[in-house]
Amino acid sequence: MIQKTPTQTQQRLQKKSYCIMEDIYGVTVVPKEDLQLQLQLQPQKPSPFRLKLRVPDVGRALQDMAKTREAGEFLSGALAGAMTKAILAPLETIRTRMVVGVGSKTIHGSFVQIIEKQGWQGLWAGNAINMLRIVPTQAIELATFEHVKRVMTTAQEKWNQSESPKLQVGQLSLSFSLSWLSPVAVGGAAAGIVSTLVCHPLEVLKDRLTVSHEIYPNLSIAVHKMYKDGGVGAFYSGIKPTLMGMLPYSTCYYFMYETLKKSYCVTKKKESLTRVEMLLIGAFSGLTASTISYPLEVARKRLMVGALLGKCPPNISAALAEVVREEGMMGLYRGWGASCLKVMPSSGITWMFYEAWKDVLLAERRKSKTQISTQG
Repeated sequence: MIQKTPTQTQQRLQKKSYCIMEDIYGVTVVPKEDLQLQLQLQPQKPSPFRLKLRVPDVGRALQDMAKTREAGEFLSGALAGAMTKAILAPLETIRTRMVVGVGSKTIHGSFVQIIEKQGWQGLWAGNAINMLRIVPTQAIELATFEHVKRVMTTAQEKWNQSESPKLQVGQLSLSFSLSWLSPVAVGGAAAGIVSTLVCHPLEVLKDRLTVSHEIYPNLSIAVHKMYKDGGVGAFYSGIKPTLMGMLPYSTCYYFMYETLKKSYCVTKKKESLTRVEMLLIGAFSGLTASTISYPLEVARKRLMVGALLGKCPPNISAALAEVVREEGMMGLYRGWGASCLKVMPSSGITWMFYEAWKDVLLAERRKSKTQISTQG
C-alpha cells in the first residue's frame, strides 16, 4: 500500500480552489468543487420570469381565417362577379354608351358602330378594369350584406328577448325598438354604400376607358392623365349621385331577392332553391331594382362623364332637369332596355354562381353544424 507524503497532500490542497461565502453571521470558506456538487444535487426551482420569443404562424392564421364564414362569402362573391362579368362584358359596353349618349340610340346600332370602329375587341373595351372593379365590388358587397344581415338579426332577437332601451325625457318615455327594421333592407343598403365608397375610382376609370377610348387608350395612361388633371378628386367624380342611386337600388335589390326566395320556399315547402330558380328570382330582383333607380343612374352617368362631353351639370337635380328639358320624361329611361338586358342576366347569374360557390366553400362548416345539431 502506497502512503501519501505530507508534501503531496499539501500540494493537492494548494491546487484546490475555494469560494468565500459571507452573510450577517460571518464568513465561510467552502471548496468550489463541494459547492458545485451540492448545487447539482439540489433540485432547481423554475424561475418565475421567463422570456420567450415566438414567431407568429402566419400560414396557420391565414388557413383559420379562410375557413370562416365571412371569408367564404367574400371569396364566393369575388368568383361570382368575375365569372358573370366575363360573360356579359359586351352588354355592359353597349349600355354605358347608350346611357351617356355616345353613338347610336339603339342596341343594334351601338353594336354595329363598335364593331366597325374597334372590331370585336371593342365589345370588351375596359374589360380589364371592369374585372378589377367587379371582383372587389361584388366580394365586398355580398360579404357586407351577409354580415350586416346577421348582425341585425341577432340584435333584433336579443332586444325581443329583453326589454328595449328607453329614453326618459321628463314625463315622456321613448322606447327604441329594432322590430320595424328589416335586416335584409339594412344589409342591402350597407352593402351598396360600403362597396361604392371603396370601389368608386375603378368605376370612373372603367367609364373613361369605355366612352373615350381615343383619349384613354389603356389603364396606365388613364390613371396618369386623370391624376394629372384633377388629382385624387378626379377618381371620385360623381360620388354623391352614385351613392344616391346605389342606396335605393341595393336596398330594393337585396330585399326583393331574399323576400322572393323565402316566400317561394315557404309556398313550395322547400329548404333551398334550384340553380334555375336562383337565376330567375335574381333576374327579376335586378329588373325591379333597376327600374326604380334608373333615372338616378342616368343622372349619375351624366355627371361622371359630363366633363368629357363639354356639358357637366352642377348637381344631380340639374342633371335630371337637363335630361327632361332635352329629351322629355322618356329621356330618364333612355337606355333602359339595354340596361335590363345587362342587369337581368347579370343579377341572375351572379346569384346562381354565388350560391353555388358558397355551397362549395362552406360545405365543411355546414357539415360540422349538422353533426353538432344531430348530437345535441
